[in-house]
Amino acid sequence: MSGAWRFDPGHTRVGFSARHAMVTTVRGTFTDVAGVIHLDVDDIASSSVEVTLGAASITTNNDQRDEHLRSPDFFDVEKYPQIVFRSSTIDEVEEDNFMVVGDLTIRDVTKQVAIPIALLGVQRDPMGNLRAGFEATRRLNRRDFGLHWNMPLDAGGLLVSEKVSLEFEISAIKQEG
Repeated sequence: MSGAWRFDPGHTRVGFSARHAMVTTVRGTFTDVAGVIHLDVDDIASSSVEVTLGAASITTNNDQRDEHLRSPDFFDVEKYPQIVFRSSTIDEVEEDNFMVVGDLTIRDVTKQVAIPIALLGVQRDPMGNLRAGFEATRRLNRRDFGLHWNMPLDAGGLLVSEKVSLEFEISAIKQEG
């Protein structure tokens, strides 16, 4: 089990959800996802995780909104093409549940975040790959990362919520041989 586990982009989803106009939820994903887990089962604390998202790969199934999210109002993908998370500590808080703490960088702003992650299981797939599945959710304030754009609503409130939920569904393949 110890060793490198690479994210399988075809079976990994990094998404988000945010309130829109205070009454609906907009969901989206990043389709350009790369990551590796360096696992030491004998010393979990010495394990590490690194995740890189292509900021321009953001999609909400609405071209106009996606272009606005890629613009300088939000991710400014021309200037800041990647969103990166690098762990600093990993602790097993209970069996198959971990707290991964590390630095998240969005738009050249780096903040420490803690992400609770659940190991769903480990299986050998039909192609012979050893796979591990993980899930996590973490709520963040987008303004902490320089994502300030908003618009007031006539009835009060804001067009886009400041709180955004990040959603991780990860399939990682053990690098063998």
